[in-house]
Amino acid sequence: MSKATTSLQTLPPDVEAQLAKLGEQLKLARLRRRETQKAWASRLGVSIPTLSRLESGDPAVGMGIYAMALWLMGRSQALTDLADPALDRGALEMDIRSALKQSVRKPVSVETKIKRGRS
Repeated sequence: MSKATTSLQTLPPDVEAQLAKLGEQLKLARLRRRETQKAWASRLGVSIPTLSRLESGDPAVGMGIYAMALWLMGRSQALTDLADPALDRGALEMDIRSALKQSVRKPVSVETKIKRGRS
């Protein structure tokens, strides 16, 4: 079994649900444009079965095909927002924890400065 197959079989339920929702939304976009599966698949450069898998949120469908579907509906700019560092909450939380752990240097007292000066 390949790594890709293993990772697709162990998707968290949230991810599966989000892919299913994305597939439904892409299908709705096609239907609102009154495009047949045959025409839309042709524009995507895929077979009708692959389009059906995309519209059902199949995680094995390539990212490029999802990206092309978004481009066809004028939403490809949304791809760059997916991993925007400014929206990466996990990394931001790590940065905050790291900053809080860093020790802040205490100001040296006058007595300590005087003692150091004598040495």
